[in-house]
Amino acid sequence: MKLHDLAHGRTGDKGDTSNISVIAYHAEDFDRLLKEVTAERVATQLNQPASAVTRYVLPQLCAMNFVIKGALKGGVTRSLALDAHGKCLSSILLAMPLTGSDT
Repeated sequence: MKLHDLAHGRTGDKGDTSNISVIAYHAEDFDRLLKEVTAERVATQLNQPASAVTRYVLPQLCAMNFVIKGALKGGVTRSLALDAHGKCLSSILLAMPLTGSDT
């Protein structure tokens, strides 16, 4: 099972900082997401230093917002990275395998 099976994402970017919100499709899956989608795992999945990722929990929305500083390598319009927009990072994050799953 992958993260996209239990949640969807919304993204935004400002300068070289990306925001990725992970929102549970169903409230009953939110506790599992809280346990498995940590700042450390997000950093690993996005190949970012752990210190660059901050997680904010929004329990009333069954959501988390991750702020990733420096992820866009100078900003979308200045970066030489291919497709450095937050949407690309969101897709990479939502492909993260969840533990205890077969895929």
